[in-house]
Amino acid sequence: MSILSGKKVLLGITGGIAAYKSAILVRSLIKAGASVKVVMTESAKDFVTPLTLSTLSKHPVLSSFTNEEDENDVWNNHVDLGLWADLMVIAPATANTLSKMANGVCDSLLLATYLSAKCPVYVAPAMDLDMYKHPTTTNSLKKLQEYGNTVIPAAHGELASGLVGEGRMAEPDAIVDFIEEHLKAAAPLYGKKVLITAGPTYEPIDPVRFIGNHSSGKMGFELACKAAALGAEVVLVSGPTHLEIQNPGIKLIRISTAREMYEEVHRHYPDTQITIMAAAVADYRPAQVAGQKIKKKTASMNIPLEPTDDILASLGSVKKEQYLVGFALETQNELENAREKLRRKNLNAIVLNSLMDEGAGFGKPTNKITFISKDGTEKSFPLKSKAEVAGDIFNEILLRFDAKEN
Repeated sequence: MSILSGKKVLLGITGGIAAYKSAILVRSLIKAGASVKVVMTESAKDFVTPLTLSTLSKHPVLSSFTNEEDENDVWNNHVDLGLWADLMVIAPATANTLSKMANGVCDSLLLATYLSAKCPVYVAPAMDLDMYKHPTTTNSLKKLQEYGNTVIPAAHGELASGLVGEGRMAEPDAIVDFIEEHLKAAAPLYGKKVLITAGPTYEPIDPVRFIGNHSSGKMGFELACKAAALGAEVVLVSGPTHLEIQNPGIKLIRISTAREMYEEVHRHYPDTQITIMAAAVADYRPAQVAGQKIKKKTASMNIPLEPTDDILASLGSVKKEQYLVGFALETQNELENAREKLRRKNLNAIVLNSLMDEGAGFGKPTNKITFISKDGTEKSFPLKSKAEVAGDIFNEILLRFDAKEN
């Protein structure tokens, strides 16, 4: 699977003859699993039509701030475009556009979008060899790299002028390969498999009723999204929740009971490198499940319970090279109980959160955690969104993952 799978790519096309290759580039990006939107300059339309690009990308192609054919239509928001993208690619990037980008000129939707983008930006220069070697172009490329942009080197070959030399835009497949390799170098978990559990389990009493808890699954889902963003192949085993995953880099397996979760986790665990057990698994289940709905007959009812499988302990007992992280939701003696759980279940780390902390726990958009590691370090974090907490957890894991103690 390509590291571009699930990425949102904004392709900027400027007015050079190499723009004819942009249609192939759209296809190549989509083939790699990316979602592509196109912004082009007005002059780029002389070389490739918006209809071709919109047909291939399955998105409208934008070139101006407003729809000149409909004065009542909404404006094309360059800020939203810039925020939508996981990465922006400008190919071809003409000498004119490179100069404008380097000097902050903003006279088109494409340039406004570039100046608004918060994502990594790649530029693929395309021009004649004398233009490519001219000091102004060299300075523009140098400036853009100093600003944090990445330049995809122009290729050597036959140019539109008939000359042969540098300045030819890299071929579409070469552009995709370059971006993939660049992203891999910045993705610390590329090539690694991460297993995460999320949500509650429902232990049936009868066909209608169950024993469960208030877990929403949000913390586990945010951890899965963060792992995928770091380049990992992710398996997310989730109990009943309304949450959905759109990232094709995340395999979502839905289960209901603790036993089902046990079986799925053990099926995937042997070939994972990092496992995070964020699910709130029921500790007990009814010893017998009624085949029919239990009718209300008396003022009280006793339901014999038996313990569910301790999934986390079972993983710790067979752990080899995996980095295993558990969660501890406590209401008293929090640190003492979390440390004991880490030791007893043979974990590499445990994430402690307390129901006594306002804004933390089940069903909340925020969480407040302490990361406790087997190496003896303990680090507490303030109340944050669960997405930010997921980032903090992975930062702590990555500090220790290569030198883990098993």
